[in-house]
Amino acid sequence: MRVPDKISTITIAGREIRRDEAGFLIDPDDWNSDVAEFLAGEIGVELTDEHYVILNFMREYLEEHQVAADARLAYRFMAKHDGTSTNEARKRFYKLFPYGYVQQACKISGMRQPRVWSTG
Repeated sequence: MRVPDKISTITIAGREIRRDEAGFLIDPDDWNSDVAEFLAGEIGVELTDEHYVILNFMREYLEEHQVAADARLAYRFMAKHDGTSTNEARKRFYKLFPYGYVQQACKISGMRQPRVWSTG
């Protein structure tokens, strides 16, 4: 695991949450819906049920595999969930998270900041 250059602490719903210099959680176990709403608000995303379908998939994948899902897995999940093509799911994903998988979806879902990542 990469050690962040700078760690800051914020208080969300009475809990102290540590983040790195880019605003990603240091400990993904600190995540909950209050944290998601706070992080989303910081980057201008108003979370809907549709967002939470993706965020919950990402959290479940992390719990099961102990590693964050690759963007392509999220697109495939969305396609299967909605009965659409992967290409259509990817387009819809970017309507929900216009600045992308890492900068919005991963941050809001409480993933650690990746060093290198395929964004699909």
